[in-house]
Formats: sequence, C-alpha cells, structure tokens
Amino acid sequence: MREPAFWYRPRSLESHALQPLGLLYGAITERRMLRKGFDAGIPVICVGNYHVGGAGKTPTVLALTKLLRELGETPVVLSRGYGGRLTGPVMVDRMRHTASDIGDEPLMMVRDVPVTVARDRLDGVALAKSQGATVILMDDGFQNPRLLKDASLIVIDSERGLGNGKVFPAGPLRAPLKAQLVRTDALVLIGNGHAADDVAAELAKHNKPELRARLKPDAASLAQLFGKRVFAFAGIGDPERFFRTLRASGIEIVRTRPFADHHMFTDNEIAALAAEAQREQLTLVTTEKDLARLRGRDGVPDGIVPFAVELEFDDPAKLRRLIGDQLYKARERRFGRR
Repeated sequence: MREPAFWYRPRSLESHALQPLGLLYGAITERRMLRKGFDAGIPVICVGNYHVGGAGKTPTVLALTKLLRELGETPVVLSRGYGGRLTGPVMVDRMRHTASDIGDEPLMMVRDVPVTVARDRLDGVALAKSQGATVILMDDGFQNPRLLKDASLIVIDSERGLGNGKVFPAGPLRAPLKAQLVRTDALVLIGNGHAADDVAAELAKHNKPELRARLKPDAASLAQLFGKRVFAFAGIGDPERFFRTLRASGIEIVRTRPFADHHMFTDNEIAALAAEAQREQLTLVTTEKDLARLRGRDGVPDGIVPFAVELEFDDPAKLRRLIGDQLYKARERRFGRR
C-alpha cells in the first residue's frame, strides 16, 4: 500500500474520522502481544518497527549479521516472506527462487546470510536450527507473539519519526506506542533527524539505549553513477528517503518515480520507465530491493543500476556490547531453567 499523506500531518479530518477503528485495531493488537511466545531454544533477536512501512530493517539485519559472525555466531534470518506465494518453511535459494516466490527482502538478504521463509514462524525456527543456526535474526514480527524474542531492536527513520502517533488506519502505528515501548530493548535511529528524539528519551528513562546509524552508499554504486544524469524509481516504504540518499551522495537526479511498498512492476511500467529514460538520456537507478523483484523476468532492460547501501553505526562498540549482553542473558535464562 502507499502511505496516506495525512499519517504524517499533526492533525487531519481523515485521521480523526478513522480514530475509532484505530482504537479497536490497537486494542486487539495490544492484547495479542501479551501472549507468551514459543521458546526457540536459541537466542532470537527481532528487528522490527513500531509502524507500518519501511524504515531500514533490512540494512539493520545485514549489519547485525556481520556483527554476530564477528562474535563467533552462526545467524540465520527468519522472514515471513511478504509478497511471496510460498508459505514455507523453505531455505531461500537465489538460483531457483524469485521475489514472487519468497518476497523481495529474503531474495536480497540471502546473498549475505542464510534466510528461511515461513508464514508460521515456528516451522521456520525448526528449519533454521537444522541449518546450524546459533542465533535467529527475526526480520519484522515485533508485534507477533508466536515466537519468544530475547531482544527486540526497533528501527525508526529519525527524519520521519512516527507520524501523527496514531494507530492504523488513523496513523502508521501497528499498536499503541506505550504497549510497544515496554517490549523494546533498543532503538536504532537512522539518519540525522530528531523526529524520534522523544521516543528515545522515553526509553532512556528505563535504561534502554538508542543507537544512531546512517546509510552509507556503496562505493561501486557511486562509481557507476558518477557524472551521470539519473531517473530514480523505487517501490519501498519511503521512496523519498531513497531519493534523498541519492541527492546527498552527489548524484544528479533529473526525474523520480515513487511506487507503493513491495510494488510488483508490470511489463508496461518497466517499458514506460525505460522509454522515458532513453528519451532524455537518463540512467535508471533503483534500490537493491526493487531490483530483486525484477530479476529473472523477461523484458527487463539492461542498464538499471542498483544503488547499494549499508548501515554504519556511530558507535559500533556500543552495539557490540548490547548484542553481546543480550546473547549472554538469553543463554543464562535458558541455562537457569535446566
């Protein structure tokens, strides 16, 4: 879906009219979050959002993958495979799966880390453990009580924040903020903004840390686009953030085209983008996640440049301490129950 503009306005008639539905939805979700989840038997670290849409979960998962390996762990990502037709459990294979099978995010992440897709996360746990996982990295699912989380890191775009602070459909929140705060172990604030400073301050009262990070462009991507005039398109949670990142990297953007999150491009849409770019002698550029949905399809033009980014933390040692402590506590809790 495409996020309504009124979600990010302080007051609106639309939000006010939808607030009763938001209160109902929030009450149901909050009650559901109280259920006790299944213990996977190994540490489970969840990377989630308070709100619908994207904020940078995928690069956060990949950054944690790298850190966990440095700590001697064997991480496996557990994903629901949003947008894919397979219910799983299945280990993602780039050679035989497409985004229509298992979703765009798993297809993108599997280049760096084993990924299991399962609509039923318990089935996914069993498959991940069979692959030798010592830690499960849960991509999304913070509000889902099916699986016990040992640590939950919540990702927020520091420039957008949480919009009007209301629960879906009156606003972007997936559940009342207070109910989500108590289950949070740390915030990952991406970017240079201050729209989520109040959330970070509230968590700090309970000794829950904030971790500042930034999206760093891949050098090879920059080299491919250096000196070129580009036509940027994206079907992610916040296309404007992608466009801002390009501009901040010194790339000359002539045209932009946003699409809804996880948009499955039609052949006609791709042909129209390519024709427009050719007419104006522009280079087409998109996100790695969008390109994952295009791979393996006929009729996709050559020359679409994926703009790769990685998440760089301001204080890597702080993140390392946090994850190390959470792993220790998770194993101590399980050892104590034996």
